[in-house]
Amino acid sequence: MQTIEVEQAESHLTEIIENLWPGEEVVLTRDAKPVATIRATSPEAPKVRKFGTLKESIVYIAPDFDDIPEGFEDYLP
Repeated sequence: MQTIEVEQAESHLTEIIENLWPGEEVVLTRDAKPVATIRATSPEAPKVRKFGTLKESIVYIAPDFDDIPEGFEDYLP
């Protein structure tokens, strides 16, 4: 845990916050006594995707969707 004087933190607050790891704390002191704590929050957990949420969202599929484009015949096995 890091400690910083309030006066020093005032001029470097953005830098202090950017350098914190999730869960890490910085204690702000005045006259060598703790007066506040800055703690970095944990990043949000990714949202779980649910199957079927895009059901019926495809309105149109072109009839030639599976056709090989012209000029790509050489790339076929």
